[in-house]
Amino acid sequence: MTAPTPTRRGAARHSELFDALVALLLAEGFAHLTLDDVAGRLRCSKRTLYALAGSKEQLVRAAVVHFFERATTHVEAAVAAEREPTRRLEAYLRAVAAELAPASPRFMDDLAAFPPAADVYARNTRAAAGRVGELIAEGVAAGAFRDDVPTAFAAEVITSTMVAVQQRRVAGATGLGDAEAYDALATLLLHGLTRDLTSPASPASPPA
Repeated sequence: MTAPTPTRRGAARHSELFDALVALLLAEGFAHLTLDDVAGRLRCSKRTLYALAGSKEQLVRAAVVHFFERATTHVEAAVAAEREPTRRLEAYLRAVAAELAPASPRFMDDLAAFPPAADVYARNTRAAAGRVGELIAEGVAAGAFRDDVPTAFAAEVITSTMVAVQQRRVAGATGLGDAEAYDALATLLLHGLTRDLTSPASPASPPA
């Protein structure tokens, strides 16, 4: 087996540090943390952090970019594992919820209040909305989704909801975290509000 080159080792260490940084920020937020705090928690030097980014602000933005790039990879892997259009759309939304689940309310509030990072989230939300539109169109073409609701309208409704989640308006109005909101969106989109009367949990019909 060929030994890793210094470049590979450096890239691996770079990725490990970003993973650790992302985990820290997701759990605790970042507005209150100094570079000294971050270096101490990650058990590295400030010089190491400066090798990743030139300032705390740049470091936070880079960590948020890393988070969404990693999340996108995981979400697309979940979609690729499914073949049926309905399950692919559900897999997408549930996977987005799973990726956002570790994010604490403090992190999401800090993210919304820090424009460089909020812009990264907004761009990823727009990309996600576009991907959902593609999955809906795929389902309509395959006959898995009803075609009496225009695809563009469905995509616009979903996009508006996703943007409202990203802008913290859903959290403010409902108390739901972003991950919970995406999970609820998946349920509403695929199952609506109608109770499944065939479910064992449903009340039994009265005798005739």
